[in-house]
Amino acid sequence: MSSTEPKLISGNANRTLAEAIARRMSMHRGMQVSLVDARVERFNDGEIFVEVFENVRGEDMFIIQSTSKPANDNLMELLIITDALRRSSAQRITAVIPYFGYARQDRRTKARTPISAKLVSNMIAKGGVERVLTMDLHAAQIQGFFDIPVDNLYASPIFALDILHQFNGDMSDVMVVSPDVGGVARARELASRIGAPLAIVDKRREKAGEVAGMTVIGDVKDHKCIIVDDICDTAGTLCKAADVLMEGGATEVHAYTTHGVLSGPAVERISGSVLKSLVVTDTIEATAEARACPNIRIVPTAPMFAQSIVNIWSGTSVSSLFDTASLVPIYEGLYPRGMWGR
Repeated sequence: MSSTEPKLISGNANRTLAEAIARRMSMHRGMQVSLVDARVERFNDGEIFVEVFENVRGEDMFIIQSTSKPANDNLMELLIITDALRRSSAQRITAVIPYFGYARQDRRTKARTPISAKLVSNMIAKGGVERVLTMDLHAAQIQGFFDIPVDNLYASPIFALDILHQFNGDMSDVMVVSPDVGGVARARELASRIGAPLAIVDKRREKAGEVAGMTVIGDVKDHKCIIVDDICDTAGTLCKAADVLMEGGATEVHAYTTHGVLSGPAVERISGSVLKSLVVTDTIEATAEARACPNIRIVPTAPMFAQSIVNIWSGTSVSSLFDTASLVPIYEGLYPRGMWGR
């Protein structure tokens, strides 16, 4: 017989976030919610082995696993955990993927290249996952790559609360900036939430990974600029955009990025840049170097994921969490109530 409660299981990609989600769910449910006892290990040759120590027959299972670095290992962990649960007669399996790797390969940019995001979505669905819960997909159309339901959460409501808190609710000289034309919709959505104007940094590339030049579209003079993006990888574009904005007369530059990949020289670049702060979420577990960086700050997503899991399990709306009024009680205690609803 099922326990009539959702059950959580985690891989090794972001155990800290999984435990935080379990703690938040304990608060929501008024009872102890723990991660299912299991081991996810590797043999000497690198093969992944999963063993679940609890009965999951007939249970509503939620696997919490980002497919971040090392992407291939974490993706295989997700698939093998799914297979273990399916063969153990779990009633339903939902993959909670805070950061969906391979999302940047969502189309063919030139001849003879793959659409890896579609391949990964097929693997997840064929592996036995019946629903996916994720946050800020790099391209919204990736939801259509799946033949199963996908709930794509957005970090902008969390960012809006944080910005209102950090700037004491005064948006008179704040401007939201999109680092490229492709991110305008994301930046516009955040700008509308906090009542700020919008500018765009138009970048030109001579070849992949190298930015040839940048132009600011909009007047940023005497404004506190907030660059908003979904992924910060090597931080090269982000730091160059901050330089261009300061040259354009901005008084200070902040950045809000959902997924802090922060690979290679990213942390060193950020610490030495003109950025006053970079805010990332915990969808990817931060390295010790990133946590020690004075101008990198991490905001939690566990409250939103925990409530989303409860809503999926109970059959209620997940999209309701996009409204500030619904988000307020979830993040109560993290931000002053006076900042909410402005």
